[in-house]
Amino acid sequence: MGATKVVTDETFEAEVLQNSKPVIVDYWAEWCGPCRMVAPVLEEIASEHGDKIDVVKLNIDENPTISQRYQIMAIPTMSVFQNGQVVKQIVGAKPKAALLRELAEFI
Repeated sequence: MGATKVVTDETFEAEVLQNSKPVIVDYWAEWCGPCRMVAPVLEEIASEHGDKIDVVKLNIDENPTISQRYQIMAIPTMSVFQNGQVVKQIVGAKPKAALLRELAEFI
C-alpha cells in the first residue's frame, strides 16, 4: 500500500482519534468485492490530498473491536473522523468524483 495506512484495534486511537487532521477510515474485508473496487480510488485520494486528510484502512475481520464500537453493519463503509469524532459516514462503493464531492469540506 502506498498513501493509505493500515490501522488495527491497537493503533486506531493513536492514528485516528488523536490525529490533528481529518481521517477517512475505510472499513473493509478481504472477501468484499466492492471494497476492492473502492481501494484504488481511496489510494488516489490519499495521494492527491494527503496534506489535508489521512486515509486509513481497517480490516473488520481482523479488528472486530473497532468495527463493533462504531456499529459498522455494511462494507465498504468510510467514516470521516475529525477531533476524535465521526463527522460523516459514506456507505457503499462510489466512483472517485462522488467520493470527492462527499469529502469536499475536508479536502
